[in-house]
Amino acid sequence: MAIRTPDQLAALLGAQLRALRLRQNIDQQQLAARAGVALNAVKNLESGKGGTTRSLLKVLRTLGREDWLDALAPQVSISPLQALTRKPTRQRASRKRA
Repeated sequence: MAIRTPDQLAALLGAQLRALRLRQNIDQQQLAARAGVALNAVKNLESGKGGTTRSLLKVLRTLGREDWLDALAPQVSISPLQALTRKPTRQRASRKRA
């Protein structure tokens, strides 16, 4: 897998959002209205210029692709070997020594 710059990743995400929108036969103005975001927010997301996290979340929800977020924040799991060697979780802070 090639290392991509943040700009390249934003452009790739924007292209995917645009393709998804077009597959659903929705224009940018309709998407913006349904998602409750500004038209410029949709244009910026699709062009790879960025946008707010909130705008991205609203657009993904409107397009029915909230599942994309699972790939961004997968559940963390611990291997059985790590569980054996792991120290217990601290319950309180240590006292300062005088």
